[in-house]
Amino acid sequence: MGKNRAHTQETAAEGVERAIAMIGGRWKLEILFHLFGGQVLRFSELERAIPAVSQKMLIQQLRALETEGLVTRTVHPEVPPRVEYALTEWGQSLCPALDALLSWSEARP
Repeated sequence: MGKNRAHTQETAAEGVERAIAMIGGRWKLEILFHLFGGQVLRFSELERAIPAVSQKMLIQQLRALETEGLVTRTVHPEVPPRVEYALTEWGQSLCPALDALLSWSEARP
């Protein structure tokens, strides 16, 4: 069961459930994929990149990702204020796991 042999089936399941909860939600994965690779995007750029999401929902999802430590929010002291979003180092480290999950899902018989 992975690299950490100290896990039981129960603790492993709980850990994976916590991870899925962090990235679960209608728009979180799409936001993450737009930010992978060191992308720094303004709020308006994310809105344009994901046209089906409402402004309110985008704000909620970004705040949740920020709370989880996956995304950073930088407010530049300008008029009007410029707000940029980027992945944290920990958020960026999620990319290989999601790539592996994508490959796994595409290999379905």
